[in-house]
Amino acid sequence: MLPLLLIALATLVTEDLTSIATGVLVAQGKIGFIEGTLACLLGIYAGDILLFLAGRALGRPALRWKLFRNFVSPDQVERASKWLSTRGLAVVFLSRFTPGLRLATYFSAGLLRTGFWQFAGYLLLAAAIWTPLLVGLTVVFGEQLLRTAVVQVGGGVAAFASVLVVMAILWKLLRLGFCVRERRMLVGFLKRKARWEFWPPWAAYIPLAPYFAFLALKHRSWTLFTAANPGMPSGGFLGESKSQILHYLSRVDGAVATYALIPATLQDYARVQQANQFLQRNHLALPVVLKPDVGERGTGVAVIHSCGELEAYLHAAEGDTIIQEYVAGVELGVFYYRYPGESKGRIFSITEKRFPELAGDGQSTLAELIARDPRAVCMASVYLARSRRPVDDVPNAGERVCLVELGSHCRGAVFLDGARLKTDSLAESIERISRSHPGFFFGRFDIRAPSLQAFQDGRFKVIELNGVSAEATHIYDPAVSFLDAYRVMFAQWRIAFEIGAMNRERGVAPLPLPALLSLLWTRARRRRRAQDQPMPRPLQELG
Repeated sequence: MLPLLLIALATLVTEDLTSIATGVLVAQGKIGFIEGTLACLLGIYAGDILLFLAGRALGRPALRWKLFRNFVSPDQVERASKWLSTRGLAVVFLSRFTPGLRLATYFSAGLLRTGFWQFAGYLLLAAAIWTPLLVGLTVVFGEQLLRTAVVQVGGGVAAFASVLVVMAILWKLLRLGFCVRERRMLVGFLKRKARWEFWPPWAAYIPLAPYFAFLALKHRSWTLFTAANPGMPSGGFLGESKSQILHYLSRVDGAVATYALIPATLQDYARVQQANQFLQRNHLALPVVLKPDVGERGTGVAVIHSCGELEAYLHAAEGDTIIQEYVAGVELGVFYYRYPGESKGRIFSITEKRFPELAGDGQSTLAELIARDPRAVCMASVYLARSRRPVDDVPNAGERVCLVELGSHCRGAVFLDGARLKTDSLAESIERISRSHPGFFFGRFDIRAPSLQAFQDGRFKVIELNGVSAEATHIYDPAVSFLDAYRVMFAQWRIAFEIGAMNRERGVAPLPLPALLSLLWTRARRRRRAQDQPMPRPLQELG
């Protein structure tokens, strides 16, 4: 009796793996098929009913609890709620056989005040079909696997663990066989691992580490690069104020997109009031851009389209916030450097940023269109999580759906090598703006312009300037090879160390290593806090 009770309780933690483990126990002859299946069925059914009741009793406030968010996200509940309201209670039955929909669907059913007895009947029918099928498949295939494992591993706990792992893999493959979307998501996952442009920053920088160590030993300083921009804290590597940088660049009339700083010390209502005053004072209308005064790699940047989004962002923001006009048109990145003492600098890199779009066919949902697209599937999790449009919507035939609003690669923008766009007019404008910031020699301008021609003519607005931590982002062009990308990164860091060395000779002291490590630790803590307290949808951050 005790083993059956433990099986029922285990289903509350993981239904599928508990059913597989039960099938292995049946194959071993430890318990009977009927008893084991009923124990799983009881636990699964009870867990589903509890989730329904949780939605009925707790409602949407429960989605703000950190523990609950680990199992059901607000985005999943919104999609499941819409699915339930438009397609009826049959989805409750189908969700039992669709990976990733059970928790959100059952919770949403309670949230929408679905009839309890009708819902309970659907749940019982679905579980009564699902559970014997899964346990039975494990019994059929697990017995032979178990015998093999006993011979090769030696039996006991090791054999059981081996079978469990194999069955879990087989079950995953079985689900992939029946779910087109999961197959496409697997394709996207494999592409992200194979194509270096999608690697996480820590992985992309591992090959650079030996060369970085060589430069540090050559110049006798591990932090010499922080002296590349004496006018920025840590050279613009970490912790610099974006508003202070924009303040200097604003000395060139019309060079910077209009902005204001909203202090974190203000009450929520006062922050919103300042934002509205900014709009009125500068004769601007929504959308606008909000972003942290101290941030990196697009973290916390959001395009705000409504008053509700504006209030939600400012309510959740922990630090000082920049509000900035939204400049329509194209977005580009220009990497610039100048050796101290030189009269003119150089444009090292130009990146053209494109915002991917998909064309509707009148039949497929947005999620299906993303899964089918050869490139969009690589960033499917990002696009699905950040989509302003419900991913279950069906775009009209020929309708264009933009997937990205901001020029951040980690948020799904496509980066292309824009070296062909370089002109004398562009170089002169970049030089003039660069000189307006004291102690600036090395970094990347993020720019918005009405068109590519306007950009080439030097008619653009700077939305941000990043210091020594900036990248020559054209390396993320899919056409740029792995080796070519690292040649660029090697050259970039060589120049940063050389400029730092020249500034050191002029009396600039690099940031001490303990101070740099402290900044890195502070950034890590800030990121953890951001993950624990995500922005309200659709303003959540990806990491």
